[in-house]
Amino acid sequence: MFRILLLLIIVVPALEIAVLILAGNVIGVWQTIFLIIATGVLGAWLAKKEGLQAVRLAQLQTQQGQLPSGVLLDGICILIGGVVLLTPGFITDAIGFFLLVPQTRTYAKALLLKIFNNMIKNGNFIILNRR
Repeated sequence: MFRILLLLIIVVPALEIAVLILAGNVIGVWQTIFLIIATGVLGAWLAKKEGLQAVRLAQLQTQQGQLPSGVLLDGICILIGGVVLLTPGFITDAIGFFLLVPQTRTYAKALLLKIFNNMIKNGNFIILNRR
């Protein structure tokens, strides 16, 4: 897992720089800067909107005595998507919007659930239940 994270920390910024340079050459520097700022603002607004909706739904489910497990996965996706959208670049923006839009977030939630289940099976993730 650490190797994958290290690879992402090195490869993603290099790809982002290449895409930003390419976009600057194709559509212009000022248009590229405008797009970066616009996606950041739009992403922050969408993250706030989706985050507040997830919090309200979690509160409602908790009040009804339900476990808000799906909403917690939504919250993780929204948090990651919001943070990724604040980093400048088109690749990270695409990932951030993918995690923030409810229709595409279902795929990310399924992947997260699979990762968590594998971590639990391998003993890398322990759930404590104290009462």
